[in-house]
Amino acid sequence: MQIPYELILGWRYTRAGRSTRRNGFISFISGVSMLGIALGVAALIIVLSVMNGFQKEVRDRMLGVISHIEVFAPNGAALPDVAKTLAEIKQNPNVLGAASFIAAQALLARGEDMKGTIVRGIDPALEGQVTDLAVDLKDTALPKLVPGGFGVVLGGELARALGVREGDLVTLIAPSGQVTPAGVVPRLKQMTVVGTFDSGHFEYDSALVMLHQDDAAKIFRLEGPTGIRIKLKDLHQAREVAAELSRSLSGDLLIRDWTRQNKTWFAAVQLEKRMMFIILTLIVAVAAFNLVSTLVMTVTDKRADIAILRTLGASPKSIMGIFMVQGAMVGIIGTLSGLLLGLGVALNIDVLVPALERLLNANFLPKDIYLISRMPSDPQY
Repeated sequence: MQIPYELILGWRYTRAGRSTRRNGFISFISGVSMLGIALGVAALIIVLSVMNGFQKEVRDRMLGVISHIEVFAPNGAALPDVAKTLAEIKQNPNVLGAASFIAAQALLARGEDMKGTIVRGIDPALEGQVTDLAVDLKDTALPKLVPGGFGVVLGGELARALGVREGDLVTLIAPSGQVTPAGVVPRLKQMTVVGTFDSGHFEYDSALVMLHQDDAAKIFRLEGPTGIRIKLKDLHQAREVAAELSRSLSGDLLIRDWTRQNKTWFAAVQLEKRMMFIILTLIVAVAAFNLVSTLVMTVTDKRADIAILRTLGASPKSIMGIFMVQGAMVGIIGTLSGLLLGLGVALNIDVLVPALERLLNANFLPKDIYLISRMPSDPQY
């Protein structure tokens, strides 16, 4: 099988040496075009991989603390019939587990230090069915949460901010006050720290307090759990299952899935991904225009060769094909080089970034700002 001469000449023009000053300049411009395409493609892959990884990492850590779906009564009141609602929820084939809980806000104090917190009253026996965090704590801190023990499990960042560790006493200040002769004063309850956790999500590690739901009901003067947390077999079906539960559950209940709890954040990340894709695609396009200018210069430089080919009977279409092959070769080599470079960096970014941080003595991802402390990457082939 004979290889078309257009392909051979196009490849030779791509590999053209620097026999003359002009050839050297054209070869340099061609190399710059190839490098521009490679860097543009690599940047596109690296940035989108990091943004995909960031979204996935935050989502997974977030879902390690929160549940896929929450069912709760309006106005923060206690659910009218928790057992019945739990039974109805578990009839759905997509539900993997369900657990009741109490949600509230309070202040946590130790000495002069005071922090605003998210209080979650849980059933330690059922909590492992709805969150991965509870699975990690089931053999350590959760068994110590017993009714009447008034023990608390704190986020690691919150414990460090208050300077407490396991066995220390803290004061929980509930916003619902109690009437005394001196007026309405906040309800105070001394609690014992029985453990800490680190979910890897700064927002929850710095604010979440877990205690037994019976103790939470006493402190906040509630008749029972205010909601039910649900874990699904497939987290991506959360919206559909939430719609099914809203139709099947009896009573006046509010249902919220994890996509709605953090809807604004996920929408912002998605918008950023689209904008970065557009910007980086424009960078690749600029490199492609540079390639076009290189081909124009090559055609001008090869006028003598073109005249010889025309004399030998080559058609204008064949001559155009030669330079099309040259442009395609530069584009393909640049794209493949960028692909290899981008994937190489994206797959090893967890090693490269810490090394760069140590070299520059810098912290690229402060976890109090970016929610996570390491650079994630998910190329998504």
